[in-house]
Amino acid sequence: MIISSPKIVYRFGNNVYLNITNRCPNLCVFCIKTKWKMDFHGNNLNLAGHEPSAPEILSALEIELKKAPFDEVVFCGYGEPTMRLEVLLFVAQTLKGWQAQAKFPPFKIRLNTNGLGARINHKPIVPQLRQVIDSVNVSVNAENETVWQQLVRPETEYRDAYPDVLAFLQDCVEAGFEKVILSCVENTGADTGALAVMAREYGAQLYVRSFLDED
Repeated sequence: MIISSPKIVYRFGNNVYLNITNRCPNLCVFCIKTKWKMDFHGNNLNLAGHEPSAPEILSALEIELKKAPFDEVVFCGYGEPTMRLEVLLFVAQTLKGWQAQAKFPPFKIRLNTNGLGARINHKPIVPQLRQVIDSVNVSVNAENETVWQQLVRPETEYRDAYPDVLAFLQDCVEAGFEKVILSCVENTGADTGALAVMAREYGAQLYVRSFLDED
């Protein structure tokens, strides 16, 4: 089997996605990163230890954006984007500049995150994100800490971080992003009804995504 070169930028549906790291403090039971052997619909997302620089990302992104129309640019690869906060912010700031210059037809910038960014970076990050990100999808995935620990299987130093995820969600709502999404995965044992109530209480939109199994 021929293995293609790692993708920094890839498309899915009407969106363009940025794969800037494979690192993540969680090992979710439903994560397809291992199940699909680092492949996503024919895209090899295994960075093999080489995390692309901001110039590498922007070069690949500019080439991809010229190929076909798109709705959003999304920070969402096979890792947690906020593990590389400074690179994320630099790339997003450049994208904001492209928006302002109308370099491409109108588009939005979204961050998909596990909500641990403040804990990872040891500081509040929502104010910085708000300047360059249009919408945020926070993968809460569980209605309480016990279920969260069972489903996302965080590294030891993050075992107590469920309140940090909820605090990040609240901070995002209060910061006034265009859209804040509380997401979870169906058929994992999480109570989606309780998560729907949680989303309403926080003022976020609920998104329940399909459980993806072997391709």
